[in-house]
Amino acid sequence: MFLKVCLKHGEKLRMWLNQLKIAIVQKDMQLLDSLLSDIPTFVDTKEIESASYLLKEASAMVSSLKDETASSMIQIKKNVDFLRSTQSKNKNTLDISS
Repeated sequence: MFLKVCLKHGEKLRMWLNQLKIAIVQKDMQLLDSLLSDIPTFVDTKEIESASYLLKEASAMVSSLKDETASSMIQIKKNVDFLRSTQSKNKNTLDISS
């Protein structure tokens, strides 16, 4: 019975690690978020090292995506400002000279 529980726990850990790998490769933030909200308890040092490495990679990925998003937002703001500067200014007064 104890062996079955240990095997299921080990299988669950391997599944979690595999899902984490998939989330990193696919840059799937929703999957990453769900995995990080339910981190299993690791016992084996090899699994701990794997999880640690993968979590560092996930952190680097999140940081990279954050920087990309910030860069995109700056570029969008510049584009909006440019478009606003090229629009003709509306006159609020009655122009009878034309």
